[in-house]
Amino acid sequence: MIYLIYGTDEQRARDKARALTDALQKRKPDALFFRVTDENEKNTSLDELIGSQGLFERKYIVLLDHVLGTQFGEAILKGLKDIATVEHVFVILEGKLTKKDLSKIEKHAEKVQEYSKSEGAKEEFNRFALTDALGARNRERLWSIYQQARAHGAVAEELHGLLFWQVKAMLLAGSAQSAEEAGLKPFPYKKAKEALRNYSEVELKNLAQQLVALPHESRRGALDFNIGLEQLILKI
Repeated sequence: MIYLIYGTDEQRARDKARALTDALQKRKPDALFFRVTDENEKNTSLDELIGSQGLFERKYIVLLDHVLGTQFGEAILKGLKDIATVEHVFVILEGKLTKKDLSKIEKHAEKVQEYSKSEGAKEEFNRFALTDALGARNRERLWSIYQQARAHGAVAEELHGLLFWQVKAMLLAGSAQSAEEAGLKPFPYKKAKEALRNYSEVELKNLAQQLVALPHESRRGALDFNIGLEQLILKI
């Protein structure tokens, strides 16, 4: 089963996807939940997601979070017919889609919902300002930019992904002698190297662990995702 949620209004689309996956998890508490992003898509097998079954529940709930532009996304588009026939639930969350991709998905989707901004809507916030503030370990500026981003319609999950990407880049840069070795482009590698002077390796690993744990704690109901991310920022 496929649900497609897409559009240029990132906040409304992501909020809807989150509400849908939360509702599905409450309805099927024993179902396994997977979130596939551009960070982990290379370690994910579509064939396994389609064919596997949980120990206590036949269904998986899979959130495909902006992955259509990746190699995994190519497999998704080729396997739509098979995905639509399994009992697992696949929620595809995307921004703007091409007419070709939209047409392909619509043929197999159980439901399609579009959330788009009206003309003249505010531009997105400067995401690089957020990661730069984290790299500089400027808590006050990081907090201020975070609030500005929220005011511009960015959702906590999106900002969490940016912060995690920056921490990951810093860890990669710290263990490499070149951008190529780190698997980064030259400019992000240079910025990450400069930011390393503001953190110890232990601090970065701890921060990475906290960022990884946050979504899991939120799904368990232990804390609100947005509040948890705000608390983490205030401790940096």
